[in-house]
Amino acid sequence: MRQDELSPAPGSKQSRKRVGRGDGSGHGTYSGRGCKGQKSRSGYKMSRGFEGGQLPLIKRLPRKRGFVNIFRIEYSLVNIGQLNTFEAGSEITPERLVAAGVVKSLRQPIKVLAEGDINHPLVVKANKFSAAAKAKIEAAGGTVEEVGHAAKTR
Repeated sequence: MRQDELSPAPGSKQSRKRVGRGDGSGHGTYSGRGCKGQKSRSGYKMSRGFEGGQLPLIKRLPRKRGFVNIFRIEYSLVNIGQLNTFEAGSEITPERLVAAGVVKSLRQPIKVLAEGDINHPLVVKANKFSAAAKAKIEAAGGTVEEVGHAAKTR
């Protein structure tokens, strides 16, 4: 088989519809756009969800659009697997986590999660702890202490 003998599968290639080429072509006069109206004009583009001037469904059902909780607190997350880098028995404070590069800044409160394992006892001070993280730290012989966070306004 040679390259010049290759041909596309039957029915896969279709010639484009040439409109406005006379009545004999079958696509003359109105060129497949019907008579008059918005959709027959040039430059017509219907926006998604447009219902011909009727109040769109998305506006009729405002409950479906959700809301943004302006009181939501964003936490800087720390997994207990990341705390293994600190030496045994040391006290881990939010300031120390920033210095070690585990957390970027103290702007957000810090929450400790249970991802990973901890091998030695540590004294961990943070703003929040998940129940599983608290259990893992205490199982390793460490202690957990929740400290307050001075909330900064946006």
